[in-house]
Amino acid sequence: MPNYFLPSPKGRRSSAYYNTPTTDNAVKLIMWKSIKDSVKLICSGRMLVTLLMGFASGLPLLLTMSVLQAWMKEENIDLSLIGLITLVQIPYTWKFLWAPLLDRFIPPFLGRRRGWLFLIQIALVCAIAGLGFTDPVHHFRMMIFTALLISFLSASQDIVIDAYRREDLPDKELGLGSSLYIYGYRMGTLLASGGGLILADQISFTYVYLIMAACMLPCIFTTLFAPEPAVPGNTPKTLREAVIAPLMEYFSRRSALLILAFILLYKIGDTMASAMTIPFYLDMGFSKTEIGTVVKLFGTWAVIVGAITGGFLMLRLGISRSLWIFGFLQAISTGCFALLVKTGPSITALTFVISFENLSSGMGTAAFVAFMASITDKRFTATQYALLSSLMAFPRVLASAPTGFMAQSAGWEFFFIICMLVAVPGMLLLPKIAPWNLANGSGKRNTITKG
Repeated sequence: MPNYFLPSPKGRRSSAYYNTPTTDNAVKLIMWKSIKDSVKLICSGRMLVTLLMGFASGLPLLLTMSVLQAWMKEENIDLSLIGLITLVQIPYTWKFLWAPLLDRFIPPFLGRRRGWLFLIQIALVCAIAGLGFTDPVHHFRMMIFTALLISFLSASQDIVIDAYRREDLPDKELGLGSSLYIYGYRMGTLLASGGGLILADQISFTYVYLIMAACMLPCIFTTLFAPEPAVPGNTPKTLREAVIAPLMEYFSRRSALLILAFILLYKIGDTMASAMTIPFYLDMGFSKTEIGTVVKLFGTWAVIVGAITGGFLMLRLGISRSLWIFGFLQAISTGCFALLVKTGPSITALTFVISFENLSSGMGTAAFVAFMASITDKRFTATQYALLSSLMAFPRVLASAPTGFMAQSAGWEFFFIICMLVAVPGMLLLPKIAPWNLANGSGKRNTITKG
């Protein structure tokens, strides 16, 4: 019997190869094996840890943004001050300053990454609970200080979690791992903002923050039982080395400055629009329960689809091509918010816009995070990733601060159109940073950044 799976003497398959049913069965077996391997990878212990750490990273963020904005709006605080409250997240843009400490020093228990993570998460639980005992009217200064403390601790937690993920996952799993991290992150933000807003219709904001603090407890148990990543060789031995060596290694690369510009601009339009969505929904006439149910909880399904789809697409397309496709989709989804100005408080229109936004933004963020992780040096993961992610957080903090003034001046419709157009400069950098045909779009550090 001829072997239909061997090439012909001239290196080309015979016509029998294309006509035999054996070939179809082989293709099906290969596809089935690929699906089984992918499911097995998703269900692995390291992916579960990545998912739960993403949840821990996402939960505190919107407790100092949308939930706090809703509290301030309920207390009739001026809209411009509500926009300025995003400045309490300045620690996210400066976290690279103390990241070297987390690379250099190792706590006496749990290891280099888990030891710091455990200490930070304990402090986060206390700070989130403490924020609930302030209020925008009677304890405004204390509220600002506590929100700043939460941002500092949350930014510090992000430093350690990002370093853990980069050191724990093999390079080939970074795309899928980043997708699951983003899914967990979105679950945390959805619970904080969606669940928080729904609860705020039933109970006081004090109890809302106490409940959110309790939701951090499973993350602490994850930290306790997760494996500690192997410590790479040639790690910093002095604080000076921990500060200088990562910067020297990074800025020796060919496209170092262009990469920083790209990270600053890629999601700036998306984050500027997100900073004012809660006041926008309330101005459109949606209740807090409708916002919590449709915007946050219904959007969970879109996030699930976006995260998993983005992960699988990155396995096939690579990181670079994913940045192109997902970046275009997230820019279009930002502009779709302007449609709600025309439709008014329509639940159907809200559902469509939120589903599209969560789907595209989740995929875009997954590719973005995977790209940043892929270009870090494992010897200095915390410091280099903190530098890159600080720039990623810059639009959310400083560029989002004047969004309240922009919305008041331009109106909601033109505000979201402006946010969509702001995404264009970041997309224009893609041919230099992540060319479409570069190594199948893999985004490998040695092909992109080395001279």
